[in-house]
Amino acid sequence: MADKLGNENTSWVEKVFFFFLFLFSVRMVIADQDTVISHSHKLEVDKLLKKLNKLAAKSIKSPDEDIIDCVSILSQPAFNHPKLKNHKIKMRPNFQPQDNILEVSDEISSKSKPIVQLWHQSGSCPEGTIPIRRTREEDILRASSMQQFGKKNLKNVVLPLTPNVGGQGGYEYASVFIKGDKYYGGKGAMNVWNPNVEQSQEYSLSATWVGSGSDPENIEVIEAGWQVNPQLYGDNHTRLFITALHSDSSKNTGCYDLLCSGFVQVYSAVALGSSIMPLSLYNDTNSQYQITITIWKDKGDGDWWMRYGTDQIVGYWPSSLVSSLSDSATVIEWGGEVGNSGTNGQHTTTQMGSGHFSGKS
Repeated sequence: MADKLGNENTSWVEKVFFFFLFLFSVRMVIADQDTVISHSHKLEVDKLLKKLNKLAAKSIKSPDEDIIDCVSILSQPAFNHPKLKNHKIKMRPNFQPQDNILEVSDEISSKSKPIVQLWHQSGSCPEGTIPIRRTREEDILRASSMQQFGKKNLKNVVLPLTPNVGGQGGYEYASVFIKGDKYYGGKGAMNVWNPNVEQSQEYSLSATWVGSGSDPENIEVIEAGWQVNPQLYGDNHTRLFITALHSDSSKNTGCYDLLCSGFVQVYSAVALGSSIMPLSLYNDTNSQYQITITIWKDKGDGDWWMRYGTDQIVGYWPSSLVSSLSDSATVIEWGGEVGNSGTNGQHTTTQMGSGHFSGKS
């Protein structure tokens, strides 16, 4: 009887032992799979970093911890685009608009002072190079996915082109616009603020938009201004930015700065995505600062150029990459945009502009 019980107890112990051994093995397999997935993801991140970060002739560490790489103008990301493989770079537009361009100016900014970028305190890029803000691994990992890194969805841009695009939930706007004719450029002078952005996935910006298209399948928008975007840049600094958005077979996406091919930069003293300074102070008329953005179509070859300030011609979007904007723009817009993660109709504390109503400084 004792032997029988002993055998039965041994059998029970063995069953328990093998059960836990099985669980341990399953956990080991799952852990191994996670390791494989993590390693694969790391390889993809490294591949993207290699694509974005070009060989630099010189690197500059900005006081805000950004690294600015001075990259040969002929090696910039624009030329990753298949349509620009044999593109002959243009250093200057055929003409610059003067008074015959639509302009909106912030009255508060009438006593504006020069705006510079923070990295200028640490150095400058040599002739023949352009400054590019270095992308880091943590920048990519902050995105919801690698595919969404640096991207902006056209559905999140409010433009009076069609009632079916723009103004989606979670995005709020205050803007003025003109439409109903053919337009060949726009100019916006906007106060530079550092609005509070509560959530890391939110942002706040002020911009000039140039757009064209009659339905969601062919809308194109060029956008430039300043923004605070912690998910994209990793901090709450106010930064100069650009985007070019295309319907793209209903994908409706574009990307910021030089994070995808398209914009050809020619100017060595402006880094897209870099911090700008000084910033305006609320309720202080002696501390008001603005940037001026001009976007216009070159009559000669159809490229869309961007000027920063009064004389800094940053670069252009080649005519070979646009479709509905190839003839002209059909709407020009100026204003602010906020990404809002609040629910049930509630707004977070994220601000637009100064966070106060217009008419006060």
